[in-house]
Amino acid sequence: MQASSAPAISPYMSVSSPQRLALAALLSAAAVPAFAQTPKPNRPRGTIEEAEVEVVKERENQLPEAARNYDKVQLAPPPKADRAVRYTFPDFRLPSQNLNPTVRVLTIKQEELAPLQGNYARLGVGNYASLFGEAHAHTTRNEDHSFGLDLRHLSSARGPVDGKNSSVSQSRLGVNGELYRGAMTLGAKVNLGRDRANFYGYSPQTEPKPTADSIKQTFFRADAQAFIRNRDRDAKFQYDLAAGYRYWKDHYQATESDLYAQLRTAYYVTEKGRVRIDGDLSFISQKDSAFEVSRPFVQATAQYEQNIAGRLDVAVGATLGYTGDTVNNAKQVTVFPAIRLGYAVVEDKFVLFGGLGGGLQRTTLYDLTQENAWLAPNQRVADTRRGPTVFFGFNATPVRALQTSVKVTLANDRNLYFYNLSRRDSTKYDLVYDQKSTQFVNVHGEVIYNAAEKLRIGTKLDYNGYKVHSLQKPYHRPNFQGVFFASYNMYDKLMLGGELYVLSSSYGSVLRRSATLPVSFSEVVRPTDAVIDLNLRADYRFSENLSFFVLGNNLLGRKYERFLNYPSKGINVLAGVGYQF
Repeated sequence: MQASSAPAISPYMSVSSPQRLALAALLSAAAVPAFAQTPKPNRPRGTIEEAEVEVVKERENQLPEAARNYDKVQLAPPPKADRAVRYTFPDFRLPSQNLNPTVRVLTIKQEELAPLQGNYARLGVGNYASLFGEAHAHTTRNEDHSFGLDLRHLSSARGPVDGKNSSVSQSRLGVNGELYRGAMTLGAKVNLGRDRANFYGYSPQTEPKPTADSIKQTFFRADAQAFIRNRDRDAKFQYDLAAGYRYWKDHYQATESDLYAQLRTAYYVTEKGRVRIDGDLSFISQKDSAFEVSRPFVQATAQYEQNIAGRLDVAVGATLGYTGDTVNNAKQVTVFPAIRLGYAVVEDKFVLFGGLGGGLQRTTLYDLTQENAWLAPNQRVADTRRGPTVFFGFNATPVRALQTSVKVTLANDRNLYFYNLSRRDSTKYDLVYDQKSTQFVNVHGEVIYNAAEKLRIGTKLDYNGYKVHSLQKPYHRPNFQGVFFASYNMYDKLMLGGELYVLSSSYGSVLRRSATLPVSFSEVVRPTDAVIDLNLRADYRFSENLSFFVLGNNLLGRKYERFLNYPSKGINVLAGVGYQF
């Protein structure tokens, strides 16, 4: 038909859905060639050429039948997080006996005053002609590196016996740095220290007063270490390797050189199972006026750790050690089990643990002279052989801010050192050992409450039981020691803190001369003083950069003798100013 006679299609006419689809497809196909062709030159513009339009009303478009799924969409549950309770097994090393609060400055942590500033300095003075100073310079947050410098000095020109004859000083210098390269951390640190002490353990009433230089003792310490460790906590292989050199020297030209290395590794075989290998290596050369000795030390522990059902942690392995020490003919090679079990009775709340262990404890003059500065020259040092050891206890977090733990350790020690007055000079101490093994019992407990970093209250208590055989008493090792501490941050302006140290009496022995002829000497056991020492501190932040502090040590004024013949200072107060920048 002619295009002009084609029936008009009204937009309002009723057309079924299949008809609409067919009509739309037909018009689109017709329109494309009409617009694409070029009009002929002899035909006026706007002329519609003749064409036939066929409208098929009976056509239906057939679509394939869709498959319908009436089941609900199943979403995979999120993977269960590894919520294995992490608990620690403290090292079998004995708690430090270095308790001398009169020369210990209990400072408030730098980050409490300025967590984002790396530079800080403080200066203070106190009675006993005391001078205190410290400075810290550290880089702030940096993803590439961190460096730091720490200086500290504390001295008292006078002491509890004959003024300057009991003076004391401690100086420290530390430099450290780390580089972060991907998942690896490279670092190094150097620590230098110089301590000055005097042998003032004489009796001023019965003995002539010596000069300060004649009873002088000094210690120089140096420790340089380089390390490499893994930063990626999610990596299957975790490692921490350190190697270093420690040097120690005293006023009597005794020296100790220690070349050491430490290795800590863990490889996750499965998501909840890993293999741990830890190693320690040390070669000590000790020289004194009486002898020269080499002291090699090697120890390695291999364990496999597995978490079972999210509640039970099992670790099974062994510890192999070797020491070159021959004191008391103790075994130089040791093999002990390294077994630990931990069960989460209440997940993240209450964990029971126990195990078997043992091993060698490295003993050095570097560390011993920080516990007791009055050691006599020519000391024979021996590594402690502890084992077998049985331990058990629990860790609990009954509420969010409260942490508690109790651990009981039963051990058999060989060459555990004790301090006793020297028979050659009663102002000095010797290291003494039981010729047989010492049975050791330790009960350790901790309770710490930390409320939103504002209030912190806690206590740490230790009971130590020693059964000695060739010694009359476990000399200068108290059966009980504890500390009660608290701190409070008031509106980030005033920081208050305090510690109460408590040590039970221990024992030492002295030689007593007979009053009749012929002259003879007998050993007499004497108890030491019980220690009750209260320390308080306050730090007031005057401005963003300026602060003032007051530190009070031994505020009960008890001039106790932690070591026989060596009374401590009485009330010791330091006050000063701090500045951060």
